[in-house]
Amino acid sequence: QVQLAESGGGLVQAGGSLRLSCAASGRFFSRYAMGWFRQAPRKERELVATISSGGITNYADHVKGRFTISRDNAKNTVFLQMNSLKPEDTAVYYCAATRDVNYDHGYWGQGTQVTVSS
Repeated sequence: QVQLAESGGGLVQAGGSLRLSCAASGRFFSRYAMGWFRQAPRKERELVATISSGGITNYADHVKGRFTISRDNAKNTVFLQMNSLKPEDTAVYYCAATRDVNYDHGYWGQGTQVTVSS
């Protein structure tokens, strides 16, 4: 069983930066692939970035070059550094963990709100 808690969201002006954190409880954090997803009002949830247990990263096209996902296995934490934020990045950001490639069958946090003003 894994419990995830996101933090670091808030209100920021366009062009600004935020760093999201996701702290995981439970054992064997290093064995989990971790991902960040987001859901904007009236839109479906979408992938933002993932990082495998081996540190391989993957990004959605709309955040490439602006966002960076990383993990600190010693602290059971995954991060999402978000730079050059745009109003369209406004959403609730969720952290997720999975032992395979299907996050739908994994563990999810409660989410943290990110609001980017123009």
